[in-house]
Amino acid sequence: MNQKKLIVAHHAPDLDAIGAVWVLKRFDAQTYSDAKVSFVNPGERITEQKANQQEISLNNVTHVDTGLGKFDHHQPERAKQNTCAAKLCYEHVCQIHPELKLDKALKQLIEFINEIDHFQEIHWPEADHIRYVMMIQELIRGHELSPLHNDDSQLNFGLECLDNAYLALKQTLKANKIIAEAGINFNIPQGPCLGINSVNDDTIKQAQKQGYALVVRKDPDRGHIRIKVRPDVDLSLKPLYDEVKKLDSEGSWYFHPSGKMLLNGSQCHNNQTPSPLSFQKIIKLIKETYA
Repeated sequence: MNQKKLIVAHHAPDLDAIGAVWVLKRFDAQTYSDAKVSFVNPGERITEQKANQQEISLNNVTHVDTGLGKFDHHQPERAKQNTCAAKLCYEHVCQIHPELKLDKALKQLIEFINEIDHFQEIHWPEADHIRYVMMIQELIRGHELSPLHNDDSQLNFGLECLDNAYLALKQTLKANKIIAEAGINFNIPQGPCLGINSVNDDTIKQAQKQGYALVVRKDPDRGHIRIKVRPDVDLSLKPLYDEVKKLDSEGSWYFHPSGKMLLNGSQCHNNQTPSPLSFQKIIKLIKETYA
């Protein structure tokens, strides 16, 4: 009997069960990165016979969100606690790797899973709005409704969703930090603006959400410049585009027909020439154009 690990979750794994598997595999990788995953009926534990069929000893089996063990929260004494399987696994990996307590993206992701597992979305603004059907837990449920699915495909879909959510959270938190620590504030008659010299493109979206009427970002590595205006601000970038073209005959610029975007560089376009205009020059040009 080999020493490989087996994680056991319940059939039709939901966000919490998938989250528990994800936490163990990603953050206790030395133990679980290569672990197989099996499924049982909710509340049950895997039998010794079924474990042996996979050449795994019961000593090397870890149950999550089922089986009433260490990583389950359905015991009577835990029923009213603010916890879930993923959170219990998170607390476990933080004991092994204390530095994970400083990982704000991971912490927020676990808090979200716990909130969903306790159906706390009933307290969200406009809780019955259709937009929430597009969220990760509902996508997992949608996968379950697909005729071409099984427990393994549902788990793998959820694991990929969590990998991507985690990376997006990390990028957003970095963007917020850059805005707070390195953003350059300036004003035009239409409202407050922000200049950002950073490779993090999420800063533009986050700054707009924070209320900035216009945001300009220059990528210090690639040289590209991106300028965007909030959709609800009465401001067209066409006058700025006209001024930019007078000064810059080298850069590849795209003026969006909405008037809200002026772009020199995009993830959607691979062959754009960066603008030679400096970060300070483009901010000065914005101020002069809309003074």
